[in-house]
Amino acid sequence: MTGQTDVFKRGTFVGRVWRPEFSGPSVVVVREGLVTDITSGNIATMRDLLEHDDPVGILASRSGDALGTVEDMLTASLTAAGDAKTPHLLAPIDLQAVKACGVTFARSMIERVIEERAAGNPDLAVKIREKVVSIIGDSLRNLKAGSPQAAEVKAALIEEGVWSQYLEVGIGPDAEVFSKAQILSSVGHGADVGLHPISKWNNPEPEIVLVVDSNGRVKGATLGNDVNLRDVEGRSALLLGKAKDNNASCAIGPFIRLFDASYSLDTVRNADLDLHVKGEDGYVLVGRSSMKEISRDPLDLVAQTIGRHHQYPDGLALFMGTLFAPVEDRDIPGQGFTHKVGDIVTISNPDLGALTNRVRLSTECAPWTFGVGQLMHNLADRKLL
Repeated sequence: MTGQTDVFKRGTFVGRVWRPEFSGPSVVVVREGLVTDITSGNIATMRDLLEHDDPVGILASRSGDALGTVEDMLTASLTAAGDAKTPHLLAPIDLQAVKACGVTFARSMIERVIEERAAGNPDLAVKIREKVVSIIGDSLRNLKAGSPQAAEVKAALIEEGVWSQYLEVGIGPDAEVFSKAQILSSVGHGADVGLHPISKWNNPEPEIVLVVDSNGRVKGATLGNDVNLRDVEGRSALLLGKAKDNNASCAIGPFIRLFDASYSLDTVRNADLDLHVKGEDGYVLVGRSSMKEISRDPLDLVAQTIGRHHQYPDGLALFMGTLFAPVEDRDIPGQGFTHKVGDIVTISNPDLGALTNRVRLSTECAPWTFGVGQLMHNLADRKLL
């Protein structure tokens, strides 16, 4: 764990910690290796901090209670997440809406086409994958979404009879933006992540999550797992909500790295994410997603989400999609990868740290009970409102 904590010495990291003595969350900053509680009347929530024009500057003058080392907090969260009697990391966002962009990478876009055509049948997916790749190949990898060239590709695909709604949002002018999770429902580092029990074909989605204020300004980034039910979404795009928004199906963390002299949006644009899945059966899956291959610029995704057409008074967290789409077989030849209960999923990046979660059924994960109403009552009781 020590090597994984070195990153937190190089930038400005903020997050949220459950404080048992307050029966609620506190806003924290990582400073000199310590997790320090900086909660106050004008920074009662992460939303409050990120609405400042210069959150990094505000933090420079803030003192607070040291809650322990970042290494100890990360380690404790692996066993204590969800335990109301033990301090542990929460998802680093609170009042922000949680939005996500889909089909932002050409390679994963092909997989979405396969999901749709296979309608949740892994055997059929193998045959369709061979046909689609023979037509598309790698020609879409560097295609700019919404460009005249993309329109030409669209016309060619329609002629070949393989046009899809996923290709429309993958190379057309309008990005897919959907609601991933409800406010305060995201889980943090160390928590269980949930799969809806109806799903038999699913996978993790390692993504960078932008944190955006109410004016559309990107203030920083973190890691996220957009848990995906491939068979449910593959049956019908109208089941997207059921495939994406379930108990504990959204993991974010461990901390938000704020933009400063050491970390910027250009760093995000060039980031690589590593994925490691280890099953209780000894199975190991290793994958990678590279932001350098994204089909739409991060600021384009932000602009398509927030603006005159749609406001978010408390800001938003925006998943930007993933290049990763697992196709290797786990058990049965030809049926690809799917999760098993007990899988340990770690998403990591050298500039953001590592987000680790254990896979459970959503019906077996701790129920989501601490909502906006409870947060407001808790902060009022602590005289922070």
